[in-house]
Amino acid sequence: MAAAKSIILHQFEASPFAEKVRLALRLKNLAWSTVEIPRVMPKPLLMPLTGGYRRTPVLQIGADIYCDTLLILSEIERRFSDPPLIFSGHEGMQAMVSAWTNRLWFPVTARLVFGMTLDDLPGAVKKDRADMGLIPDDMDALRAEIPLMQDQWRANLIMAEARLQQTKASGMGDWMFGSHPGLIDVHCYFNIWYVVERLPEFAKQRLSETPLLQDWFDRLKKIEGQSPETISGEDAIEIAKSTAPRLVTAISGSEPQAFVPGERVRIAPDDYGKDWVTGDIVSVMPDRMTIGHVENAEANVHIHFPRVGFHVQRVENT
Repeated sequence: MAAAKSIILHQFEASPFAEKVRLALRLKNLAWSTVEIPRVMPKPLLMPLTGGYRRTPVLQIGADIYCDTLLILSEIERRFSDPPLIFSGHEGMQAMVSAWTNRLWFPVTARLVFGMTLDDLPGAVKKDRADMGLIPDDMDALRAEIPLMQDQWRANLIMAEARLQQTKASGMGDWMFGSHPGLIDVHCYFNIWYVVERLPEFAKQRLSETPLLQDWFDRLKKIEGQSPETISGEDAIEIAKSTAPRLVTAISGSEPQAFVPGERVRIAPDDYGKDWVTGDIVSVMPDRMTIGHVENAEANVHIHFPRVGFHVQRVENT
């Protein structure tokens, strides 16, 4: 049974971002639990933990809630460092690769997948993703841009193939940056996984042009780990309620907006799914921010956000 120190992943099986985390857990062979959440809003057993953050996945360890895969993967690496997925000399590189695969490549992937499967998508999914800002409201416009997205997706694929060619030519190995798979491989994997899962014929055609990438993808997909325990959303909430969040450093470095612990702020993604989460700053660091006393949260949780890709605003006293 999942407990206070258990890794709990709130996810749904078809989520490409959840697959990133699942791959990292397989690479580390970690035990973990899963809470299957709805693909679309409402998500009544997730909101009490996140204060309104709705994107998938969310990682929970006790009363600590981690949002966004950049931070989730960094936290898994920090807590469970053996085997390492960030290699010496590559510190910071995984975050830069994440910025490319999440913020440049994935929007293309999403519009490609949704555009090419539009006739098969439930209306609730179309509306939800349009409301998030992930795809346009105009479905005819989405369908019309399919050729553009096909070209852009292939261009990103070719970039990843070039990286593998360079690694192989230099004798470094047959992974993205060496002889072992790491977080950089994880970040590069999920866009391809999603298209292989949803558009297998298109993926087959494109990967035929990138033989090193096809082989790399096949090797990653074969990696096995521990099977997760499935728990309920109610159980996850009870775990959070019965646990105290971890102590964290209050402040480190200077802040452009002069944020300090104790201030009331609201935080939201800057690209899509821009739902604000409001709470008091517990910790403010250059790479992450933690808030507590979270509005609309049922438990005394600490919610952790990366700084990259998220806006933070003060909430004025009224």
